[in-house]
Amino acid sequence: MVITAQLPASSVFLVSGGARGVTAQCVIKIAQSTPCRWILLGRSPIATSEPDWAVGCTEESQLKQRIMQDLQARGEKPTPLVVNRMYQSLMSGREINTTLATLQSLGSEAVYVSADVTDREAIATGIAPAIAQFGPITGIIHGAGNLADKLIERKTEQDFERVYGPKIKGLENLLTLVPPSQLQYLVLFSSVAGFYGNAGQADYTLSNEILNKASWLIKQQHPSCHVVAINWGPWDSGMVTPQLKEAFKTRKIDILPVDKATDMLVNELHPRTHDTVQVVVGGPIHPPLANTSGELKTHRLRRHLSLESNPFLLDHVIEGKPVLPFTCSISWLANAGEQLYPGYKTFICEDVKVLKGIVFDESLVSEYVLDLQEIAKNEDKIVLEGKVWSLGPNGKPRYHFSNQFTMMREIPVAPKLESFNLEPDGVITLVGEDFYRVQPHPLFHGPGFYGLQRILNIDRQQVTAEYFARNMGPNKQGQFPYWTIDPYISDIQTHSVWIWLRHFYSSVCLPAKIVRFENFVTAPYDKPFYTTTKLVSKTETRLEIDITVHAEDGTIYSRVTRAEATIFPLSSKAA
Repeated sequence: MVITAQLPASSVFLVSGGARGVTAQCVIKIAQSTPCRWILLGRSPIATSEPDWAVGCTEESQLKQRIMQDLQARGEKPTPLVVNRMYQSLMSGREINTTLATLQSLGSEAVYVSADVTDREAIATGIAPAIAQFGPITGIIHGAGNLADKLIERKTEQDFERVYGPKIKGLENLLTLVPPSQLQYLVLFSSVAGFYGNAGQADYTLSNEILNKASWLIKQQHPSCHVVAINWGPWDSGMVTPQLKEAFKTRKIDILPVDKATDMLVNELHPRTHDTVQVVVGGPIHPPLANTSGELKTHRLRRHLSLESNPFLLDHVIEGKPVLPFTCSISWLANAGEQLYPGYKTFICEDVKVLKGIVFDESLVSEYVLDLQEIAKNEDKIVLEGKVWSLGPNGKPRYHFSNQFTMMREIPVAPKLESFNLEPDGVITLVGEDFYRVQPHPLFHGPGFYGLQRILNIDRQQVTAEYFARNMGPNKQGQFPYWTIDPYISDIQTHSVWIWLRHFYSSVCLPAKIVRFENFVTAPYDKPFYTTTKLVSKTETRLEIDITVHAEDGTIYSRVTRAEATIFPLSSKAA
């Protein structure tokens, strides 16, 4: 439903990039709601009249033919570049005049000022007569912008300035000439690229995110002004060709219909949204799918680890030393794979091994190496083998973790666990943080890894537990951020195993291997979830279990088939 913007009829708007394209469509939609006064700013020059040979001609090929004939009649060479430039200039002028005529038909007063938004003096000179005619400017819509899409290693300084200048220098110029204290409205046309990022648009992403942050700062300093940065997705306009539409469809990027998008802008100018400073209109930008053709490839990535860069390690201390959780090794490889192969997500990890854990003490080395080897690949899935290693004191490789994992374009729908029991048996009465605090043998994990809530039922063959975990946030996650596989909640899901070993065998364990791990979807934070853990086999020193993480209705979030661990007497390892 469209809600009128309820702008004062006396409003005077300065609109950069406002006489053409989607910005002009937005201005026209606002004018349908309220006939304001408009100062439309753009780079394109506008002629008072068209040449006689152009009047009444609208078909592109015919118009270009007439341009060539005119150039030849004047003794000039009609090169394709010159012809196209003249054609674009002519069409720009027509579009500008159409916008002005449309606004006037809607009862608005409008003028066009030809000036580059990056040229402050040209803007000041151009808008002075309009201000004298209309009165002080009370609103700004900053819609000017350029693209220069290239991968960052190919971008030039000129590319950057072409994109950055109109967005940021342009805004600076507008707000220098029209102070924010004078404004009732400030609308900044940003992009979903500024919110989500997009390959090939580092400069465009940066510029739009600066607009987003500027909107918050200006709103803080001028709370009475209606400030909003609109992070637009791609519009269904002339710039989006059928080929581009197909590419967007492949990447699952939503295209905004012009009428719907302009309605959204009008809605955002309503008084009820006065305190909404940033709006995202459109879905995330999914990167193009990785190319899976060609021979099998290898990758080598290097990483420097430090305790200071990973605050979560202070909550994972064994015998007084911070230790990298086994689950972080899984997400380390999975994240690397997903960055190298956009559009694919890790679903299965197999033959996952702890070879030599990483302890953050004097044994920590300056560099760790991750090697990835393609095992198989096609459009649907990619199988990789990964190893993390470092150089030992003798100069030879020392392997820490290994894993073979499968990434897929579409992860299968989560199945349901056929049989499980959530009825409490009252055997273990500890609740929540008591598992981590009550002596003599609490779990060793700090607050960032709290999550075990109740042992619902337990016997020598099976333990069922309820969990409720809090997201520790990106700042604490450091160099191991959560993507498809969350290493923190995955660690938490094993805590009932420690309780089971203590209760029946006065033992603890450390992980050694996972035969198979399937991750359908990450278990939720701030909501109960459950684990059903079943014993496969046990000796004095070795444990094999199956772990299924599921919802109350049995929907499976993830499952581990044959996790192997090394058992220690309770007295020999910190618990």
